[in-house]
Amino acid sequence: AVAVLAVVLFHAEVPGVGGGFVGVDVFFVISGFLITGLIWREANTTGTVRLRRFYGARARRLLPASAMVGVVTAVAAAVLLPPLQVSSVLHDGIASALYVSNYWFIHSGVDYFGGHMPASPFQHYWSLGVEEQFYLVWPVLIIGTAWLLRRVRRGTRAQATASQRPYLVVLALVSLTSFAMSLVLSYVTPAVAFFSLPTRAWQLALGGVVALSAGQWRRLTPRAAAIAGWIGLGMIVLGCTQITAITRNPGMAALLPTLGAVLVIGAGCATPDHGCGRFLAVSPMQKIGRFSYSWYLWHWPVLMLVPLLVGHPFGLPARLGLAVLSAGLAALTLRFLENPLRFAPRIRNSPWLSMGLGVAATAIAVCASLVLLTFVPTPTGRGAEVVPVTISARPVPPGSGIADYDSAVRQVFAQAQAAVSASAAIKAVPSNLVPPLAAAADEQKAMVANGCLRGISQGGQPECATGDLSSATRVVLVGDSHAAMWNPAFQQIAIERRWRLEMLAKGACPLMELPSKNPLRHLVEQSVHCEQWRGDIMARLRAEHPQLVVVSMWRGYDVSGDQSFGIVSYDAAWLDSLTRLVQQLRGTGAKVLVLGPVPDPHFVVPICLSGNLDDVSACTLSRSTAVNADGIAAESVATAAGGGQYADLTELFCAANRCPVIVGNTLVYFDWGHATLEYTGLL
Repeated sequence: AVAVLAVVLFHAEVPGVGGGFVGVDVFFVISGFLITGLIWREANTTGTVRLRRFYGARARRLLPASAMVGVVTAVAAAVLLPPLQVSSVLHDGIASALYVSNYWFIHSGVDYFGGHMPASPFQHYWSLGVEEQFYLVWPVLIIGTAWLLRRVRRGTRAQATASQRPYLVVLALVSLTSFAMSLVLSYVTPAVAFFSLPTRAWQLALGGVVALSAGQWRRLTPRAAAIAGWIGLGMIVLGCTQITAITRNPGMAALLPTLGAVLVIGAGCATPDHGCGRFLAVSPMQKIGRFSYSWYLWHWPVLMLVPLLVGHPFGLPARLGLAVLSAGLAALTLRFLENPLRFAPRIRNSPWLSMGLGVAATAIAVCASLVLLTFVPTPTGRGAEVVPVTISARPVPPGSGIADYDSAVRQVFAQAQAAVSASAAIKAVPSNLVPPLAAAADEQKAMVANGCLRGISQGGQPECATGDLSSATRVVLVGDSHAAMWNPAFQQIAIERRWRLEMLAKGACPLMELPSKNPLRHLVEQSVHCEQWRGDIMARLRAEHPQLVVVSMWRGYDVSGDQSFGIVSYDAAWLDSLTRLVQQLRGTGAKVLVLGPVPDPHFVVPICLSGNLDDVSACTLSRSTAVNADGIAAESVATAAGGGQYADLTELFCAANRCPVIVGNTLVYFDWGHATLEYTGLL
């Protein structure tokens, strides 16, 4: 009850419960306590664990309800979500039905281009994946320990389980190893630390330690047990109120709710009817506990999808109403699905029937998502065709003064600004949109073609030169993926001007040397090779002596959700590093041009448009939220201080108050922040 209430209140965005997601930490301790105790009692009584019976009971208890909610969620998602999001959500549903969604979400979170997708209605299934994997591993761990004891002591099965001490040692080792992994990976790869079984096993193992040490807990006096229980419950509440979504978790932060749950359960082993045990034993808490599993299954898709049904976000009272609605669905699920299948004598007495029921439920859930995938529509603009934007530059005769060039630049900027301003009022997605919404995802593949844009885990930099390779005029475009997105545009210039253009780019790695706040940054470097890449690039630039270096980078590292970066855009360290970088590049003999940022949509633009084909304004950006004018001004000053030039690109993307996501018939963004190659080519 405590665990599920914390999670539901967190997802309902109740003020003051910003850390309610730690309810999952509490539940892992509960699960470790229950399952370890169950397995130990059977092993101690019979000398073994009947795996078919164990797995059958878990399948009968968990899989039908999970599959039923999964099917309903998949159908609702297919109807209510934007078409371009439906496919990824249905794949989430398949992974959830197979109980591997935690690793599926790790993959999505680590992927540089996938970390900004909208929340999935299957997002909460990750913890069920951890649980099911735990159920597979834990009996084997207990049986393996018993087998090892028999081999070492050459005893019988009964002798192998005569003492709890060896099992406590094993659980302690699991706890220490897993916690160490959790602590380290929360700094190195936070998604792995949060979602994976190995980094959550310490919480499950601590629950197991309480189960095997229940006899020692019972030695506590009633007063000591009551104090321990109330302290533990207080620690859980403190975790719910003080930990936030930006806290590095799990690891040290997760100790608070985890140890709190240990104290509550341990105190309950001693005196279940004293202290907080009395509170937990009241009828409402027991009722919530009984349908907590189904409530956990229902609450998130209801909170996420029902507002889409009515067409607007809900306020706090309405969100609380949805939480109550999901509790009602949970009670019905318990009454008419969970309990009938759990307690049906024929199924309950047959491990094979129980496992068959679980397999059938899983197959139905998987097949439902597979079938729905075949019906996902391809979003196509329904608006009238729009004349493509053309920008023509007035030719400047060779030998002209700088004023003539400046005039030509102002002229083409004015043409772009006029096109942007005219597009701010577009009502419907043009039927001749370029690239089409369904093809927007292919832009990423084009950007990483030939390995010229190095991935997060890739080191080195291949030769990526285009234009006139024998030209004495050498231009280098350098940075992260926000530099790579400009490469096709600079390729056009290189061909026209007979330049040798080289792109040097690595995802999630700005060229600036930034003082990371991550205490394990050296360990992070072993997997991302960012510092090594920077060193190689600077050495190459010093050797090649290009005439011009163009620098571009993403400014959203601090809001990326991956705390391993430890970078804050536009702060003093960022600006100082930019000045030093420009100075270093100028030291190679090159002129330096720093490109300002493109506006930040804060959402995946093609997905938004696919759900608003007749209302482009729903996806149009507000200039005040998409553009950090103060940050751009500070970067311009920092660039000038280093001897470089700065290009503020805002006017090429934004009108006075709005930044359209379609200019003419050209889609401006292919994801959550990268400009399409067609739009950069147009510019």
